[in-house]
Amino acid sequence: PFSLVTMAPVILVPALGWVPISITSLVGALAMTLAGCLKADDFYAAIDWRIIILMVGLLPLGLAMGETGAVQLPLVYPCGRFNFFRPLALLAAVFLMALLLADVTGNAAAGVLLTPIGMSTAKMMGVGPTPFLIAVAFAASASFATPGGYKTNTMVYGAGGYPFIDFLKVGLPLNLIFWVLGVL
Repeated sequence: PFSLVTMAPVILVPALGWVPISITSLVGALAMTLAGCLKADDFYAAIDWRIIILMVGLLPLGLAMGETGAVQLPLVYPCGRFNFFRPLALLAAVFLMALLLADVTGNAAAGVLLTPIGMSTAKMMGVGPTPFLIAVAFAASASFATPGGYKTNTMVYGAGGYPFIDFLKVGLPLNLIFWVLGVL
């Protein structure tokens, strides 16, 4: 009962625009821990520290690439000839980069690395960053072409005994469909 009572303000207060959800979630988690509904050991065990360390390591790299202009060469040069379609072409390029990187490194690493690149690309183009951030988040979560791209892929790979090539056969066309629909 206490968790239900705690959850209501955690959701309602940000929905009303009074406080950001990150603050209410933290206060809710603290209240649950202090009330004894959640033990501190369980709270720490639920945190995936590999993701935190990955973010701490890769976020500065992505920011540095965006600030130094290193992102411009692979993105802007190929799309420079299509000035009319330039924002859409860059969005498609960022989306494709996130898809490919997520299949190789995993979705968390792709998201952490490409979020600052997407933001700096939008800033460089003089457009809003929201489509680029959504593209990175969506593409990083749509990694179907390899077993290591997402945790559920790995679970299915091991439990089902599927060969690696099956992921490519089904995952690559699915990634292409998601790429086209995501950019549109």
